[in-house]
Amino acid sequence: MDSKAYSGGLAELRALRDDIKPLQRELSKLQAELTKLHSRRDQQIVQLGTYEKAKADRIATSAGLSVIDVVALVPALGPQGASGEAQDSQVTDPDSPEAQEAAPAPKEVPAAPDEAQTIEPAGTVARLSAPPTDPASVLDVPAVPEQAAAEPASAATGSGEDVRVLPSIPAGADGDSWFRAEPGLASKRPQFKQATRGTAFLDTATGVLVWQGGTTRLDLGQSSVAEILTAVYAVAPATIERIYITAGDPWHQGSERHEFLKDAVAAWLNAPLPEGWTVESSRGKDRQAGHLVHPRNPVGRWQRGDQHTEIRSVGEWFDPEGADPATVRAAFVELWKALRPHFEDVVLMGAPSQTGRDLWSRTIPAKAGAKWADGFPVMSEEIRGLLHATAGQGRTELITPPRVPERVPGWFEVDRTFAYAKHTWASGVGVPRRITAAAFAAMTEKEQTNALFAPSHWQVRVTIPKDWNHVGLLPAPAPGERSWHYPYEGGRTFTTWAGGAEVNLALRNPIAPWRIEILDGLLWESGDPLKGWSTKLREAWQSLRATAELHGDEQQKQACRLASRAVRSILLYGIGTFAQRPRITTGSLELGAGGEVPELPDGARLTGITDTHVTWERNAGFARDQYAHPEWAAGVWSAARAALLSVSTSTKDPKTGKPVKAGALHLPAGSILAFRTDAIYTSAPVDWEYGGEPGDYLLKGRMPWEQTTPRTDEEFYYLQGLGRQAYESEGM
Repeated sequence: MDSKAYSGGLAELRALRDDIKPLQRELSKLQAELTKLHSRRDQQIVQLGTYEKAKADRIATSAGLSVIDVVALVPALGPQGASGEAQDSQVTDPDSPEAQEAAPAPKEVPAAPDEAQTIEPAGTVARLSAPPTDPASVLDVPAVPEQAAAEPASAATGSGEDVRVLPSIPAGADGDSWFRAEPGLASKRPQFKQATRGTAFLDTATGVLVWQGGTTRLDLGQSSVAEILTAVYAVAPATIERIYITAGDPWHQGSERHEFLKDAVAAWLNAPLPEGWTVESSRGKDRQAGHLVHPRNPVGRWQRGDQHTEIRSVGEWFDPEGADPATVRAAFVELWKALRPHFEDVVLMGAPSQTGRDLWSRTIPAKAGAKWADGFPVMSEEIRGLLHATAGQGRTELITPPRVPERVPGWFEVDRTFAYAKHTWASGVGVPRRITAAAFAAMTEKEQTNALFAPSHWQVRVTIPKDWNHVGLLPAPAPGERSWHYPYEGGRTFTTWAGGAEVNLALRNPIAPWRIEILDGLLWESGDPLKGWSTKLREAWQSLRATAELHGDEQQKQACRLASRAVRSILLYGIGTFAQRPRITTGSLELGAGGEVPELPDGARLTGITDTHVTWERNAGFARDQYAHPEWAAGVWSAARAALLSVSTSTKDPKTGKPVKAGALHLPAGSILAFRTDAIYTSAPVDWEYGGEPGDYLLKGRMPWEQTTPRTDEEFYYLQGLGRQAYESEGM
């Protein structure tokens, strides 16, 4: 094949690509509709299964499924033994036929050969060696066939769902070898101050540019990268190294020509540049060189000789809510002024995550001889990988009919303000101990309680009470990478990983305790590496909120409100940086003459192609990052998810003097419509008093009249917006 034939073949290939894309879109729509119908069918089966005379075979025939599939969704429809009373008692012999019927042996087995130690619903742990005094109180130890010993622990026993399987710690010495620190790697206080960068703020919709030297209006044409760079540096000094886009989202122009927003962003970032400009390749030891292709908050980096420039979205910090560039700049000034009394070396970096981690690093003890003055050790790559795979972030869940009515009497949104600050007072430090099922069983009851309340992460087998009728409490893996759901069906058993805060919540929730079997776990020494940092951020947040309430100038009021939200982002995303996910690097290459695709870097895969460029992506694995502490992020996320269900507020009950409890479990069953990280959406009126402290619930949306229950994210966000508008109009 010669060059001409090769170029012709590429042209034909691009034509085929264009023919395939619309068909792929149609297939995706059909697949989404099919998934939605499957979900509605399963929900209908679960609802029908609550009828006392329901029969699995009749439901199976109507649903077009097998009886086994129906029983997997509604375990109560399976065989229950000869006596109805046997359903509610625990069997005396786990190998007996009665045991096989009343509690089918789970298909999964923890990696360690130890027997699982079960926490009884009362919250105490029964001794495996203790002889039973009452058949109803015997520990139900799962019967495990020998041939199943090599199988990985399944994430959803009896669920009938195609879920991903969470990893387990290997048995014996192989697993024990994970429990170490990375040699020569620890979080230490930096000995330098971050360099400041000149910053400008640009509204690409109006062309207004604001920087320290003044304000002007630019002609941006179509707001391409070339037009922005040319127009900005025609009036602003070359010392401007960062341009925040406050409105206009120029990277979304032409998005209708692309299947995904990310493709439109990549095309915008990789468009032709003015003469002399190139994509930034490096800046000293800066590993952030090159573009970040994000669908909504991308980062573009370019250079012209020694001049370096990045264009990024102010949406990384906060929603500007229509604020003009001058007000947005004032918000950053107020942010710096609020942080300066608490952090002597404060420098606002490009993103709140970078700023948060840098500020935290400057709280590491510096005094020689102080505990952790030599740095906080970084866990082994195996432990970091385990936490990455088994510790989810905020809870995002939309609860749809038939779990809730088709129409509900109202819509109420309550949000835990600055919530993560409440969960940074204690974190795990040092190398964790491994707590196997046998090791947990050997502990005293007090030691077990202390272990569960300490910073910890547990592999558990969970059984939901048969009469449970509220939301799920513990996360379990769902289909798709990094996806989680929250099983809620009474009688269901599943295996998952959860933090100590959530395990405690499941055992001691205000409705009915869940049954927990400890399979394996990680237990850390308790310390406070984040406390000083979050306390300083909390004080800055509170001062900005107070100023926003009292300031007489409307622009400054809005600037302080935006700055307070930026402090929240510093905390929220700063904690996220400790999680240290595997590094995904992206890049672009120009097509050769005749449209030839250039050779990609080793290990890279092609992700997109335009008429001029190709984009690629490469998973570089875990870096040797001295600030990698996924144990801290996992602990905060777990505690925040637990608090979304039940938490003590800063308000005291006038009758008892005790803190008022709030959370989803303190609302009626069937009233919860959605969760979004720190927010609850419910159909029941909420009267929790807002005390202004981190973690308190604040009413943000309210429509006390009948609504149609949302079934999709689009419908949810529509109601969210209406609810907030309605509540704001009440205060006008």
